[in-house]
This record gives sequence, C-alpha cells and structure tokens, in this order.
Amino acid sequence: MGSSWLKKQSFVIGPKPPLSWLILCLISLLALIAVLSSSSSSSLNTAVGSSPRTTTAESLIYTSYRRIKEQAAVGYLELRTLSSGGGGARQKEVGLCGKERENFVPCHNVSANLIAGFKEGEEFDRHCEVYKGTEKCLVRPPKEYKAPLQWPSGRDVIWSGNVKITKDQFLSSGSMTKRLMLLEENQIAFHAEDGMIFNSVKDYTRQLAEMIGLGSDTELPQAGIRNILDINCGFGSFGAHLLSLKIMAVCIAAYEATGSQVQLSLERGLPAMIGNFISRQLPYPSLSYDMVHCAQCGIMWVEKNGMFLIEVDRVLKPGGYFVLTSPTSRPQGSSREKKRIMANPMEGLTQQLCWTLLAQQDETFIWQKTADIDCYASRKQRTIQVCKGDDTQSYYRPLLPCISGTSSKRWIAIQNRSSESELRVQPEEFYEDFQYWRSAVNNYWSLLTPLIFSDHPKRPGDEDPLPPYNMIRNVMDMSANFGGLNAALLEEKKSVWVMNVVPARASNALPLILDRGFAGVMHDWCEPFPTYPRTYDMLHAYGLISHLSSERCSMVDLFLEMDRILRPEGWVILSDTMGAIEMARMFATQVRWDARIVDLQNGSDQRLLVCQKPFVKK
Repeated sequence: MGSSWLKKQSFVIGPKPPLSWLILCLISLLALIAVLSSSSSSSLNTAVGSSPRTTTAESLIYTSYRRIKEQAAVGYLELRTLSSGGGGARQKEVGLCGKERENFVPCHNVSANLIAGFKEGEEFDRHCEVYKGTEKCLVRPPKEYKAPLQWPSGRDVIWSGNVKITKDQFLSSGSMTKRLMLLEENQIAFHAEDGMIFNSVKDYTRQLAEMIGLGSDTELPQAGIRNILDINCGFGSFGAHLLSLKIMAVCIAAYEATGSQVQLSLERGLPAMIGNFISRQLPYPSLSYDMVHCAQCGIMWVEKNGMFLIEVDRVLKPGGYFVLTSPTSRPQGSSREKKRIMANPMEGLTQQLCWTLLAQQDETFIWQKTADIDCYASRKQRTIQVCKGDDTQSYYRPLLPCISGTSSKRWIAIQNRSSESELRVQPEEFYEDFQYWRSAVNNYWSLLTPLIFSDHPKRPGDEDPLPPYNMIRNVMDMSANFGGLNAALLEEKKSVWVMNVVPARASNALPLILDRGFAGVMHDWCEPFPTYPRTYDMLHAYGLISHLSSERCSMVDLFLEMDRILRPEGWVILSDTMGAIEMARMFATQVRWDARIVDLQNGSDQRLLVCQKPFVKK
C-alpha cells in the first residue's frame, strides 16, 4: 500500500458538456465574482508573494469568494484550451526541435536583433519582442549528452559533450589552457589556476583579503562580504573557491553562442545567469551586492560618461567593494607610474560616486563605496546627480545617469548590518514562512525518486534509502517569496544552491533574499529565463500557476521554457490549488514528463504535482 500522504485525488468524470454550455456557465460565474468582489479587495492567499501559510482568520464569505475566483481563473484557461482543440482525453505531445536548437536561448538572437535595428552593442542585449512567434517544440540534448557528475566531483570535471565548446577552442586560447586538464576524450577538468597572473585562485583571494585589511580570505564573511557579483567570470573558478568560504558568488556574462562562461559555470554547479548592462539595468534592486568583481572582464568603464560604473554603484551596497583586475592592460614603468596611469581615467568618476581607492597591488585595484550618505551633498563637483525616488522594482530598465539607493531604508553599511536590520517584513510572517519550508523540505526530498511514478506510489522506506544529499545541485525556486525553501535546504545540509526568482508582478521580496546572502533575481515568467538549456536539476514553484493564470500568460510557453532549462532526468515540484494542479498535469503530459499528483491530506485544496523529465534521445 502507498502512503496516504501520497494518495492521488480521484474524480468521477461524466460526458464532456458542449463548449457553449461551459462558456455560459463561466459568464454566470464571473458575474457572481463581480458581486462578491465588492465586499473584498484582498488578494488570493495562494498568490505568489504571500506567505504559504495564513496568519489571519477569513470569513466564510471571503473563503467562498476566493475559491470561486480561483476556479474561474483555472476554468478560463481550461475553456481556452478546449476551444483551441486541446481538450481531448489524451493531450497531443509537443514535438522535438531540430538539432540546430540544441543550445537555443530565446530572446538572445544577435542576427535577428541586428535585422530589427539594434546596434552599438544593443544587439547583444535581451530582446524578447524579437523572439515571439517562433516554433513551439522541445529542445533536445546533444547526442553526446551525459548526466553531470554529482557534487563536488561535477565542480571539477564536466562532460565536454554537455556544453557548446570544443577542446580545440580551449587549446587555442593561450593562457586559458592553465584552466583545465583533459582527462579523457569526453571530459574536461578544471584547475584552480584559472589563467590569471597569480599562482592560484586561493592566492588571488588571499591577496584581495589582505588589500582590504584582513588577515586571510576566511575573514571575508566577518568583514560583511556574503555575496559577490562576478562580471564575466571566466569558467567560474573564483566563484567555486568562494563557495568553500560560504560566500555566494553569482556570475553574469553576456550571451555567447559558443564557449559560454555562464553555461560552463552552471554545468559545474556554480551560480550564473546571462546578463549585461550595455543599455539596460541588471534585474536586481539597488544595494544588492557586497562586492562587484571584474577580472579581465573586458568592460571599458569610462565609456558612455561612466554609465557602466554608475550601474555597478547602483547594485553595490554601502561600504561595499569594487575589485578590478586587468593584466591585459599592464602599463610599463614603475609601480607608482602604473597606479597613476590606471587610476586617472576613473579618478574623476569614482570621486563623483564617493568611492575611495582603498588599495592597489600589481594590476588589482580595490575601491570602497561610501557608507556616509552625506558624502554626496559635500562633493565639490556634482556632475553625476542623485536619483529621485527608489528603484527596488528594477527590471531591465534603461541605464540611469544618476546615483541610486540613497533614499532607501536599506542604506546600511555591510560592516554594520545585523539580522534584525535585514528583516523588513513582519517577524511572525517571516518565521512562519521558514517553519513551513523547514517541514516541507523533508517531504520534498523523499519525493525525488522514480518510485513516486509507480502503480503504488510511496516514499523510500528502509529498503529504499532517501535520495543522497548531493542528488541535485542547481535548484530554481520560481516563486521564492522570502527564500524560505533556500534557507531550509541549507539547514538540512543539502549540497544545493538555489536561484531564488521573484516574479516581476508579485510582492517584491528580492531585496530581503539578497540581503540574506542568497542568489536571486527578478523575472517575468511570461518571458523566457536568461539561461542556457539543461542548466537546472530541479524547478520548484509555490502558487505560480494560479498567479500566472491571472496574468494571462501562455501556459504552453511556460512549460516549454521549464523543459528547456531543466536537465534530462531533472525534477519539477509544483504546489498550488487542486484546479491549477490538474491543469498543470495536462501541460506536463504534453511536454512528456512523468507526473503524479500528491494529496497532502491536510484538509485543504492544496496539491503537489511531482514531475520528472525523461532522458529523450533521438
């Protein structure tokens, strides 16, 4: 017998009513909603951005209204599917894409962007409006694709067939050959040397710590450095070392057709995403990172009147550090002359931004952002003005030529912050959210087994041990709220990192997530996510389907996108209302996932949909 916790909700379904009758019922239902909505302006309890558990009592009237509204939203989508011919007993499976789309990244088509008129670097930006209308199909893995090695082995060795890069590209890249060792024909192993001018990444990190005034790199977290934005990160070795110090380093780099830094980093199990700031802001709020790092990142910081440097200042927290290492522009002459030549082009800009050149050694410079908000008013010259208002809702907005974040309540020096200063929500709501995920994580973990799809689904017992702690590595929480799932996974010592995604039109808790030292980003799920195919082991979403149904997003496009970024044999866990989960199961079938609905047996209409993507080779 299967566990009652895994019992599937069953229904008795009669003949399908005519479509015209269903539409008439829906119109009547919407009329009832309009009457009831006048007595309540509250949002859905299950909407993205609200706590998974409710702390206040609801009236019977509001409860009925809420459920009717949920069913109406789901019913609308089901009717739309029926009207398009997709309501048969067996949904037609989506076809496979051709070989040319094995590494397809939507919204990043340089040729199409050029044709559309984007130029001066903007052709490398994200342009989803150009992408619309392309073929709907499942991106398949390359013929040579293999399941990545488990962490930590997968950090140091990857299968060369899993990434769009050849060994010839590596071997012809000069100093880059220091970054790897070819073990076999189909494997690439990474070294800590990383091709920099230092003996190793450990030596480099230790030098940065000493330049800041610390004894060793192990003291970086105590100095307030918990998260780092690594621009054009190479193959991620700097970030890999920082993870061993419990520092979250997120790599961002522009889209690359081959040899992608982001794809290679994610394949190694390191946090990364496609991103640049040629013309638009990064999808982070102001005051997000303790350090921004650029080692041979190739950006001309003084161009466009310092707009790129202003964007770095926007995401940098008070008291944070900007590290610039540039061996390729090594000037000749004495150390003093080197410092003068390198610093002068940026001296005026950094002074306007109230940055202090903290230290310079060899080709590495470290500036520190002021923690004194009065510095901006005391500047002798004010070529760069202070922005008016706040920009916590930043989502690919045009670059701003002004200084952001000065009016934010989050203006707290990284050296002075405490856990209390980071908590900008009701403590009861925050801790209840964490308690919920603390109990949910063990249940989730027990579901990550093919046993869930058997005729008698059950969790692993004594004869079937729990999945190992390192079974999965790259996790995406598609509706992260406060990052509670991330915190619970870390507490359980699972060897994962989580990309906490805050939906663009949900309650914005991204500043809180980043202040906790987690990886996070804002994203509109009506659009593709900026990553390469097959880069995540597990996708999780709480309430996202209900939320997006009100946004009128294409559910087919959402599930195709989830399939694109999910690795073969990867997992999906969706938690939502019964109606939304039944609808999600239909789309899961269309993208060829194994799927099972789980009844939580807690008296609510909440259900889980547990899915696994098959390893399709054709």
